[in-house]
Order: sequence, then structure tokens, then C-alpha cells
Amino acid sequence: MGASLLGERLVGDWFSKTSIDPRTTMLTEPFVHDFVRANIWHLKGRDVDLLVDTGMGICPLAPQIDTPAGKPLLVVATHIHLDHVGSLHEFPLRAGPEQSAEKFDSMDEAVTYAYMFHNLDGAVSKLPAPSWKAADYRILPAPLTRTLAEGDVVDIGDRQFKVLHLPGHSPDSIALFDQADGLFFAGDAIYDGMLIDDLPDSDRAAYRRTMQRLLDLPIRIGHGGHGPSFDGKRMREIASAYLRRSNGR
Repeated sequence: MGASLLGERLVGDWFSKTSIDPRTTMLTEPFVHDFVRANIWHLKGRDVDLLVDTGMGICPLAPQIDTPAGKPLLVVATHIHLDHVGSLHEFPLRAGPEQSAEKFDSMDEAVTYAYMFHNLDGAVSKLPAPSWKAADYRILPAPLTRTLAEGDVVDIGDRQFKVLHLPGHSPDSIALFDQADGLFFAGDAIYDGMLIDDLPDSDRAAYRRTMQRLLDLPIRIGHGGHGPSFDGKRMREIASAYLRRSNGR
């Protein structure tokens, strides 16, 4: 896939690419089940490029990332679920949540929920290879080279992102927030869609606390792990709706 005009979505053999602005590209995997069709965000920094999450790992992601030779690419996993860490092993600079750091060494399918994909009806709408089977799906180990905890800073030269620990969907969910600009990479802490809070390691009480915290976060634009991007007003609507819906559950 070549370069795209702003806002234009180009679909290749496995990945789609959308240029959000001159420095931000969103990649997705349009041929995987929508339940695990996550957003992958590539942000060009002055000194370091940033990749937020890495999709399912069914097809190689690294060749799709347009980073100049010799320029560092830091990959941040927002949490350890399958649709966000599948291709993490392809990249040398791997950062992720401190809370689940040791689990990246093995990528146990009970932790990543890879086993849920094995028998998923309509797991893919197009075979990535003639002999491919969802039952054979595995995530390769990707030991972290950096751990991230609440208050840490990810510096890409012309932007500094504060790490926020926002549990609920998963205990290890983190997000990146540029306090100077209001740019927010939310992972699955919040996105414009039906939020998932019923996984084995989900915690609804923690999710409610996260939503309360997000009500006061002064974002300009949010890029979530799924669904379309959102502004601050829409984020507050999503958080408020969750708080109403989860009240008493």
C-alpha cells in the first residue's frame, strides 16, 4: 500500500491504512472479526516514531509501518489482549504496562484470550494463507524492553505523553496523554463503541473509577483501540453513558 491522502482509507491484502493527519496513520485488519478488529496507531515524532498497539499478528505488521531507516520506533502495548499484542514480537523497542510486564514473556493464551479466537465463528472473512486455520492461531512471546506505569513519560522529541493507568476493561490498561496538546491514545480504556466489561479479568468497579477520571480529562482528540476517534465532548458522553448503564450492576 502506498501513501494516502488525508482521510482516505486504503485497503491492502490484509491491512487498511487511513491518514488521519500528516503525522498520524490508523491501521486496521478489515478481514478479521469485528470483535477483534483493533485500531493500530502510528504517530511520527521528531526523534522517535510511536506505534500504539499491534493488532492480531496474523500477517506481518512491521513492513506496513513507514518509518525512515535508522529512526527509532517505540511500540506501546496498551494492554495484553490478543488484538493489541499480536505483532509486538516483530519490533525491537517494546513498551507495555508494568502490571502485566512478566506475562509478555510467554503470551499465555489464558492471559491474552487467544483461545477465544480459535473457535470464533467468522474469525476471518478472507484467508491470509490457503492453509491458515483459526485453531492454529498463536501469539509469539514479546518480552518488554520498557515497562510503563502511572505518571511515566513517553518522549518522542516534540511530544511528551503521560502514561495513565486506567483499569476496568483489563487490570493492566494504560493510555497515553499529551497534556500540552490534548492528544489521547486510549487503548481499550475508552472508545466510541460498546465497552467490554465482562471478560474474566474485567473489573466494573475499577471501570467506573476510570470513567469518573476521564470525565475531567481535557482531551482535544482521542484515538481509541476500536471505533472512530472522538473529541472531549464525545468522550464525556461515552463515559457518562457507561456510568449510568453500570450503576447498580
